Amino acid sequence: MDKRIITAAITGSIHTPTMSPYLPITPKQIIDEILAAYEAGATVCHVHVRDPKTGQPITDLDIFREIATTVKSKCNIILCLTTGGGLGMTAEQRVPPVTALSPELASFNAGSVNFALFHAMEKWKEWKYEWEPEYLGMTEDFIFPNTFKTLRQFSEFFEKENTKPELEVYDSGMINNIAFLIERGHLKKPVYLQFVMGVLGGITPSPENLMFLVDYAKRLIGDFQFSVCVAGRAQFPICTQSLLIGGHVRVGLEDNLYIEKGVLAKSNAEHVAKIIRIARELGIEPATPDEGREILGLKGLDKVNY
Repeated sequence: MDKRIITAAITGSIHTPTMSPYLPITPKQIIDEILAAYEAGATVCHVHVRDPKTGQPITDLDIFREIATTVKSKCNIILCLTTGGGLGMTAEQRVPPVTALSPELASFNAGSVNFALFHAMEKWKEWKYEWEPEYLGMTEDFIFPNTFKTLRQFSEFFEKENTKPELEVYDSGMINNIAFLIERGHLKKPVYLQFVMGVLGGITPSPENLMFLVDYAKRLIGDFQFSVCVAGRAQFPICTQSLLIGGHVRVGLEDNLYIEKGVLAKSNAEHVAKIIRIARELGIEPATPDEGREILGLKGLDKVNY
């Protein structure tokens, strides 16, 4: 049977505590969610951290280290640490999870994008924390900056730590950015692409758009593995398409708070279990963490710094 990488994006930096009571906030909650996703069959967990008191996205190395060390002591799941951080953070604030902890895998945003969340405010009138409406509202005038200078600098940090970049592609021009970085020797093939669909400011999720992205990457890059993550209701349909055409998938509460129409997911494990049920109906098995390491050519859990 085909083996595919199933990633669970545990908490992210998009959704806020008002939006779901099940969004993990504290280190213990995030650890528990990672372990539950692992038990459900996840290959990788993508990790952001939050202020334990307010739920606001932060980059706190002590919390990253606490989560990573605890998880490593209990299972062998691959941890993909974020360098996206929270909206408005500088590149210097975003990169320490790689430089300090030397993970096997980390996110690497492949270009700048209008990253808009302000429209989500229309659904809520009252908020648990004062920071939430301010955080969301400022994105009407926000660009998530990933310039060619910072792309080059990030690639140097990743290479020094032998951390595999998970290249986040929000729109088709970012594929060209990656091809340029490869041509200049800043990235080495085979690369690992993650097509991020459904963020306002990036490409919309549709079967046609996913096929276009894959075809464009084949023409410009040629040698790559790819995964798909989708914000919102199109998550499971487009992730199913990714499985059908040979790709990997990402699910989880970072991307979608619901398990089905009108029903909040109570955990990331529910997302993982659902996509694995779908995969097995198609004759596809989830890759174990060690199989995922082989597929992506990762350095191994014994070479991380946590």
